[in-house]
Amino acid sequence: MCFTSNFWNLVVSGLADGFLYALIALGYTLVYGVLQLINFAHSEVFMSGGFASYFVLRAAMGSSTPHGIASVGFVVLGVLAGGTGGALVAFLLERIAYRPLRRRHAPRLAFLISAIGASYFLYNLAGKEFGRNALEIPSPFTNGPVFTIFGAVVQTYYIVIAISAVVMLVLVDRVVAVTKLGKGIRAVAQDAETASLMGVNIDRVISQTFVVGGILGGAAGFLFGLSAGVVFTMGFTPALKAFTAAVLGGIGNIRGAVLGGLLLGIVENLGVACTQASWRDVIAFGILVLVLMIRPTGILGERLGRSA
Repeated sequence: MCFTSNFWNLVVSGLADGFLYALIALGYTLVYGVLQLINFAHSEVFMSGGFASYFVLRAAMGSSTPHGIASVGFVVLGVLAGGTGGALVAFLLERIAYRPLRRRHAPRLAFLISAIGASYFLYNLAGKEFGRNALEIPSPFTNGPVFTIFGAVVQTYYIVIAISAVVMLVLVDRVVAVTKLGKGIRAVAQDAETASLMGVNIDRVISQTFVVGGILGGAAGFLFGLSAGVVFTMGFTPALKAFTAAVLGGIGNIRGAVLGGLLLGIVENLGVACTQASWRDVIAFGILVLVLMIRPTGILGERLGRSA
């Protein structure tokens, strides 16, 4: 096959991409679970996390680049800054673009228009305030090999993405499965009216769900910015691919979002090896079309309200 000689290298780099897609996809999945709506402004939540981490890290370190154990603090600070920035923007989106429409019992089309309007507002605001050129996060990580797996080179950047993503994905899975917030999220996802009668504060649960998704999306913005830089256009394509990942795994299913992200990252890379780099986006969105045609519920297809 066209990728036989380079198979494991493609898988390793595809997993790195897949972890990023999974983090972003969880934001779509969580919001869809409680509202049955797609948050099309989630791409700007991702972008906001990238800018927040850039400015916090610049303020903390200046132009210096950390080394050794300080690199761990660099990653932790970047993830916290990106997650906080994403959470703040997601919280404001829910309050301004979604909650007023919910209270007026607006039709679903109104939510879609509101989300797209908020997305374009944030997109253009970032371009005006932060410039049109990419801002480089002073990353301490080189692209040199750390070790190999089946001959595939594993870079430091891949390890940082994998560890950061796995920690956050496991935490959010446990939060939804065992905490009071998680029980509220699952109750609202399964039957919001009954959950309200049982004393669940619907507005609070929805707001907190947006915040959790914003934390994951914002942290992914920081991790993405380590390699590609931070720019106002950075959210569009990764977020659409993350949406594809969420649909592939089963929109509304947390573990499905993770599975879909990893599969999309790998398939995308293997497909590029058989074609060329310009086909990367065609392959990703072709998968979206095929899934919607063949299995619109996705691989797992389980709703958040019925998941363990």
